[in-house]
Amino acid sequence: MTYVTHSDVETKEVARQFAADLQPGSVLALVGNLGAGKTCFVQGLAKGLGVPETVTVSSPTYVLIHEYAQGRLPLYHFDFYRLQKKEETHGLNLEEYFEGKGVSVVEWADHFPEVFPEKTRWIYFGVIEENVRELKFRHPGESRDPGTTGLRLPPE
Repeated sequence: MTYVTHSDVETKEVARQFAADLQPGSVLALVGNLGAGKTCFVQGLAKGLGVPETVTVSSPTYVLIHEYAQGRLPLYHFDFYRLQKKEETHGLNLEEYFEGKGVSVVEWADHFPEVFPEKTRWIYFGVIEENVRELKFRHPGESRDPGTTGLRLPPE
């Protein structure tokens, strides 16, 4: 599936609606350049999972993981941006998170794609022009037409 969004609001709305289908043990791998909308997407996921608006959802670039336990499912937000070697992921106990009771989301997942389980859903972010983003979803075993989304974006 591919979505084109024209604002942060639309990117968050795609993520909010996408969150409705997430189950315990869901793993999302986010790939895209700086400013492509990865953290914005995670903010929408948090809203869709019921994380209260009063909780700030931000990139865990320096701490490597933020945990949000206040929603329908716990949200585990990782960031591999600063990691230089695959061995640095070992101390994060990824397997426990990936097989746990929450949703694991990893920004800069392409740095170490080999650490992800087969069930991982990959989401690629591209910037078409200012405020216009393209989000490409790859679901394991997905057979639907990639042009069909089923999501409704808010009016511009």
